[in-house]
Amino acid sequence: MRRMLLPIALTMFAVAGLGAQDAKKAAAGKAVYDKNKCASCHQIAGKGSKISPLDGVGSKLSAADIKQWIIDPDAMTAKLPKKPTVKMKKVALPEADVDSLVEYMLSLKK
Repeated sequence: MRRMLLPIALTMFAVAGLGAQDAKKAAAGKAVYDKNKCASCHQIAGKGSKISPLDGVGSKLSAADIKQWIIDPDAMTAKLPKKPTVKMKKVALPEADVDSLVEYMLSLKK
């Protein structure tokens, strides 16, 4: 019985550590969102422009799709059956900022 509890306890600590790490990365992503003035075109929790609300995006898109929207919005727009009236502009960001922003977007779930 003790032999079973140790691996379970270690797994729980590892998962808790990952959750804290994800929260830290999401907070860094929120800072990237703010710094790049994403709210001028996007809205989260009633704050920002109503053009493209992002509430619930973490439940709708995969991490890969969110990342693709950030790094190549033209390619993602081309996949849409109905094109948006306002085109998302491409913003060059360091890879670490993109990863943090993706983590923040994934945290936006309904």
